[in-house]
Amino acid sequence: MPDLPPTPQEEHKMPAQPALENELPTDPMLQRAQDAERQRDEYFHLLRQSQADYENAHQRNRREREQDRRFSAKPLAFDLLPVIDNLERAMSAAKQAGDNSPLAQGVSLVHRQILDALKRHGITKMETLHQPFDPHLHEALLQIATDEFPPGTVLQVDQPGFMIHDQVLRPARVVIASAPAG
Repeated sequence: MPDLPPTPQEEHKMPAQPALENELPTDPMLQRAQDAERQRDEYFHLLRQSQADYENAHQRNRREREQDRRFSAKPLAFDLLPVIDNLERAMSAAKQAGDNSPLAQGVSLVHRQILDALKRHGITKMETLHQPFDPHLHEALLQIATDEFPPGTVLQVDQPGFMIHDQVLRPARVVIASAPAG
């Protein structure tokens, strides 16, 4: 039986032939719609990317402002450290001289007030005496051989160190123990 062309009713029921990939749409309206959709998708992608970039920049800016605020007292504190050192030297000299006068007590009070003010801003004095030497926190001036302490222990603090929050503001200058030669 020869193949007969489909009747109009059968032609209506047949699935549409897939368009060839290389075949261009013949309807200009269809082409414009596809171009508009493609352009819309590109713009939507650019919008999403711009939103993500803006959010990242906003978060980075917020973190930087927080860091700046957190460490804003650093320059002032660094300038006050020599003053604290001098007050400690004055207190030590008064103590060695047996001076317990109101002036010596006043120097001690001022020293304590400055340390308290710095502490309110996250600046604290390091406790280093008899602690293990840490090159991130301490600057070793010299080593002394001794049996009293294990090697690497801080024996003497020449200049106290200070921290600002979790960062070293000034390392402590220390003398450390070493094993005796023998």
